[in-house]
Amino acid sequence: MKNEKKIARERISVILRVRSGIMTAKQGAQALGVSRKTYYEWEERALKAMALALENRPAGRPFLSLDEEKEALRARVQELEKKLYLAQKTIEIKEVLAAYEEFRSKPKKNRKAARKQ
Repeated sequence: MKNEKKIARERISVILRVRSGIMTAKQGAQALGVSRKTYYEWEERALKAMALALENRPAGRPFLSLDEEKEALRARVQELEKKLYLAQKTIEIKEVLAAYEEFRSKPKKNRKAARKQ
């Protein structure tokens, strides 16, 4: 781990020297033992990371990353609750339709008699 930090700091140092004009990109790539293309890729990543690190952030405690498994389960429960709701409404509609069909299938005499009362 310490060796990785040392290597990263060396890369940062070279990138800063190149960006400040102390050395060329070719010299920087040679100092790091990589091609110029690789040097430019590292430089771009470093500058993007620096820009990201320097962005304004909201005050207070940072947002905790959520457990992906819990979020997946929460989404699944929500999906199943929607399906259950739709199934319950479907049953209610079927019951209403069955009652309506039963009403419609009764002889017309009963309906006329029921209306007169």
